[in-house]
Amino acid sequence: MSFQDQLSQLVFSTDRGKIEPEQAPEAIPDGDGIVRIRRETKGRKGKGVTLIEGLALPEKELQSLAKTLKKRCGVGGSVKNYIVEIQGDQRETCKAWLEQQGYKVKLAGG
Repeated sequence: MSFQDQLSQLVFSTDRGKIEPEQAPEAIPDGDGIVRIRRETKGRKGKGVTLIEGLALPEKELQSLAKTLKKRCGVGGSVKNYIVEIQGDQRETCKAWLEQQGYKVKLAGG
């Protein structure tokens, strides 16, 4: 982009408001087609969480899936770095629901 192009770049419009610069498409981590569910307590003061990884979905779809799982389990959670975190040991509930949705699921770890 030349200096002239930078000067003429549109940043605000009265019709649409603030205009965000074009962003590169989201880089979704590739998986092997298997969703892995594990329980982890490390770094959480002994409190266990269920981690679900291997879902090759965009961030917004992961947020929606996590919301559904949290409602189903009746607990809280979040999405961090394309990994869904659900509070407590919810492996069996999550596994059953994800298999209903057509995912190939494995329980990982001990």
